[in-house]
Amino acid sequence: MPTDNASSYNLITVLGPTASGKTSFAANLANRLNGEIISADSRQVYRNMNLGTGKDYNDYIVNGTPVPYHLIDIVEPGYKYNVFEFQRDFVRTFYDVRSRSRLPLLCGGSGLYLNAAIKGYRLIPVPPNEKLREELSVKSLDELTEMLASIRKLHNLTDIDTKARAIRAIEIERYHQDHAELGNEYPSIRNLCLGIQFIRFTERRRITERLHKRLASGMIEEVKALLHQGMTAESLVYYGLEYKYITHYLTGKLNYESMVEQLNIAIHQFAKRQMTWFRKMEREGTIIHWISGELTLEEKLEIAMELFKNIPAA
Repeated sequence: MPTDNASSYNLITVLGPTASGKTSFAANLANRLNGEIISADSRQVYRNMNLGTGKDYNDYIVNGTPVPYHLIDIVEPGYKYNVFEFQRDFVRTFYDVRSRSRLPLLCGGSGLYLNAAIKGYRLIPVPPNEKLREELSVKSLDELTEMLASIRKLHNLTDIDTKARAIRAIEIERYHQDHAELGNEYPSIRNLCLGIQFIRFTERRRITERLHKRLASGMIEEVKALLHQGMTAESLVYYGLEYKYITHYLTGKLNYESMVEQLNIAIHQFAKRQMTWFRKMEREGTIIHWISGELTLEEKLEIAMELFKNIPAA
């Protein structure tokens, strides 16, 4: 691995929409570069939420060797981990990996988390505002959405998936209005950003096949177990997508066929929103080197290695 100097990268970011195979690719690249994975997935931080969040621990085994990974399985279900905590944990992990002369590879599809790490936004923790929450609790989701839209542009549509998320987003924006930004010294990031993307038809097929595979592997049983452990249906719905629709199925709001159909559509829509976010990152100055998902793993790795070796970091 090149030495850490002004012309070398000290971070590789691997991003892509859901079901693009980015984790396996990142782990194989890390294996070649003496690297470690830092996850940028807003739901894989939760323990016991595995199939629903798309964790595949086997992706981190390359040629029989485990690739170290971080920021997965770090908090309990029910806790509302946020982007401030992620940025704090990313910085801590980044310094830790670098201190051992290893290369950090940031990998994920959560655009807000990726930007928080790459751009180094100065974020501040937002404490609960019980009075505001009580005032907002009587409003409908449409009213909350309108309120949030009046404060800022709705780039992150997961903020309006549920009332709880919308209330929290308004709470954060109100807090930011009343407080100056604070933050610790941020590391100087010299980042090589790689994106994995399939053609639309293949991407849609992969998403649908992956959903059915996860259902057959016990994803419904996973949600049942979380409910039996004491998580409320409302708290599971908060996490969106798989947890939202399977909870609706388990509580009788949807039959099985409708659940699968609606969930499949929702995941496709989510992947589209991810790509919209990545295009926004590009418009705002992040250079993403897109690699075709149709290539073999070896071909992808060869392209990545050439980019890493031959293009100087900005």
